Amino acid sequence: MSDVIAAPLPQKRPADRRLLITFSVMLATIMQALDTTIANVALPHMQGAMGATQDQTSWVLTSYIVAAAIAMPLTGFVAARIGRKRLFTWSVIGFTVASMLCGAAQSLDQIVIFRLLQGIFGASLVPLSQSVMLDAWPKEKHGSAMAMWGMGVMVGPILGPALGGWLTEFYSWRWVFYINIPFGALAWLGISAFVSETALDAKRKFDLLGFFLLSVTIGSLQLFLDRGQSKEWFSSGEIIIEAVLAGVAFYLFIAHIFTIKKPFIEPGIFRDKNFVVGLLFSFMMGIILLATMALMPPLLQNFMNYPVIDVGLLMTPRGFGTMFSMMIVGRIAGKVDLRYVIALGVVVMAISLWQMTQFSMWMSQWEIISSGVVQGIGIGLTFVPLSTLTFSTLAPAYRTEGTSLYSLIRNIGSSIGISMVTTYLAQQSQRNHSVFAGFINPFNKALQHDMQQGAYNLHQVSGLMAINGEVTRQATVLAYYQDFRLMMFLCFILLPLVLLFSKPEKVGETILE
Repeated sequence: MSDVIAAPLPQKRPADRRLLITFSVMLATIMQALDTTIANVALPHMQGAMGATQDQTSWVLTSYIVAAAIAMPLTGFVAARIGRKRLFTWSVIGFTVASMLCGAAQSLDQIVIFRLLQGIFGASLVPLSQSVMLDAWPKEKHGSAMAMWGMGVMVGPILGPALGGWLTEFYSWRWVFYINIPFGALAWLGISAFVSETALDAKRKFDLLGFFLLSVTIGSLQLFLDRGQSKEWFSSGEIIIEAVLAGVAFYLFIAHIFTIKKPFIEPGIFRDKNFVVGLLFSFMMGIILLATMALMPPLLQNFMNYPVIDVGLLMTPRGFGTMFSMMIVGRIAGKVDLRYVIALGVVVMAISLWQMTQFSMWMSQWEIISSGVVQGIGIGLTFVPLSTLTFSTLAPAYRTEGTSLYSLIRNIGSSIGISMVTTYLAQQSQRNHSVFAGFINPFNKALQHDMQQGAYNLHQVSGLMAINGEVTRQATVLAYYQDFRLMMFLCFILLPLVLLFSKPEKVGETILE
């Protein structure tokens, strides 16, 4: 099979070497995962420093997401041609240098360009780290390996807003990027010293047309999702063009890879049932995970009046819940059917989302923290066994290409999820406002009581504006709760997918030694 990535050269690794490899690739994973969310909280400060509009500063996020999405499918091909270790080291170096340039940028144009570079170099960090972890640890310890790797992938985005808010508040928005420098330096040293190189596949040809069609598909889809809400979706000509481009290019790409001898993505990878089901499950997980995280900060900050730093601190315990459950799963992965663990994790996530539908604007901090911890536990129970089952039957030759597809599909799910919940939030806010406004009349006893207390005056414009403001606030807060309910229903849709996984083989001890 010359057109797929050659399997890594067999090599016995002692436990201490495996741990050093794990530490090195975890640093790269955390660095990239942090950058997906840490820059969000710094956007208002960038906007003020650069004298830019909100729409212009949004390109700081969009440029990174689009570049990473387009470059990620290249991981398998480039690793086959130059070697996985060489690609990994250059990706870490490029990402670290691009981060330094972002911090030193003097204009918005420079930041956007350097963020593009960040996205290109950072695209392969997560799939390469997962591939290295699967090869470094024996199959019976893959549960433990994926638990450690998952901590970096999942905890990074959760801790990102808190760390970004703290750095921006007490130092400068530039430190949101400079913090990557020590992570990158240590990761580069560790990968260079401990990770083994893979065999090269010099015969593998580059499918330029396939890559072009996939790039157009992903780039157009990401722009459609990221800019759709601000452009009012299909009322904008730009959004219509992006949607048509994405649809046509994807159709041509699918037709292309199944009709040529050496396509950009080897169709044989999709013959593995567990891998295909894992991709679908990962897509749905991406929708639920980051969509929920996108809803909480604005709800807490704009409607419950929490400062930015407090919002980050209230979101942080979610990460501790994730780490705790991942450690537990890593120790039981070889002793129980992982499908049951995934199902339990999905149910726990649904319970946390149900808790969020019971929120009120006068609730205590404990209610926010407890629901976050419960959700974090559910994420850890789901994510680790999902990664293990997805790659449990995939041929080692497909691992690098498979991990890049796995990360890409999850990221696309996250983009779709964020766009879905923001659109649903806007629509439900309007519907709720219309319903609530129907109760505003002189015969409403609650309104009569407030008028007698002098809170509102229906005979003055200022009084009517105050009432409308309160109706809008209540309608929007209810829309947030309705979004959480939608995410809860999606969790229950996930449950039947668990049955599609093949029963995993019984493996031995997975406790880390």
